[in-house]
Amino acid sequence: MTTTENGTTKERAEQVSVAVRPRALAWRRRRASAARFWRQYRTHRAGLFGLGALLLFALLALTAPLLVGSDVDNVTDAPGGPLEEPSAEFPFGTDRFGRNLLGLVIWGARVSLLVGLLAAVLSVAIGTLIGVTAGHFKGWYATVMMRITDWFLVMPTLVLAIALATVMPRSLLTIIVAIGVTTWPTTARLVRAQTLAVETRPYIERARALGGGHWHIMSRHVLPNVMPLVLAQTTLIISTAILAEATLAFLGLSDPAVVSWGALLQDAREAGAVSSGHWWYLVPPGVAIAVVALAFTLCGRAVEQVLNPRLGVSR
Repeated sequence: MTTTENGTTKERAEQVSVAVRPRALAWRRRRASAARFWRQYRTHRAGLFGLGALLLFALLALTAPLLVGSDVDNVTDAPGGPLEEPSAEFPFGTDRFGRNLLGLVIWGARVSLLVGLLAAVLSVAIGTLIGVTAGHFKGWYATVMMRITDWFLVMPTLVLAIALATVMPRSLLTIIVAIGVTTWPTTARLVRAQTLAVETRPYIERARALGGGHWHIMSRHVLPNVMPLVLAQTTLIISTAILAEATLAFLGLSDPAVVSWGALLQDAREAGAVSSGHWWYLVPPGVAIAVVALAFTLCGRAVEQVLNPRLGVSR
């Protein structure tokens, strides 16, 4: 090998090293940031309780086909009699069709958690898009977007969701869309305020002076700085979405063929469980909704306090 070839090979190796080094440094910083976040999160006992409860429900939802079987909602081959009280065979009793309520509650976790998560992601995505663009472009665009946001804020969210679920076909997609497009204004307001604060920082002015376009500034500089707020807001909205899904299902606006916690409450209402004293028909799905909503709220508050220490620390 000649001296020229050796020099070329060395130059290429140095170029690869220079290209890889920033990537490795970035990953190292991300790992250190994640480890620092977890160390701070562990100091919040309420957040740990919420995280543990969420992991338990997520595990039950993922393993539901193995734990209770995929035919748990079958009304023709129900294992028990109608409205049996809790017993060793049926710890949560049976519903009006004789189905095992414990199996139905476990199976319903799949739908309720999925709808809550997807609806929250849709809501936060809409709010983040409107908040970042309104904070960046300002002018007439920001005025129009904020007036639309204010209109959604003053309108009752549940009423809008019921209206959308009524005119659209009954399905899980309808519930997700109805919740997602009615719960984004709070996120939009928060993200816009954070975007306005980020846009005043010196490195944004330097990026503009160096020729950075709108997309570059929003995606490379603004969005990474508002993502902690978006993450905290997502965990808080999931609990709202789960409660909204349960409400819409309780009102009979969800897919009747799908088992969810709200649908179980709606079945109990139709069976007259409140007036007849069949408490076991109402309590398990109601408690499951309350515990999951509380767990997401505790996790969201803990994440919020870790990412923004000025809020104070409650352990």
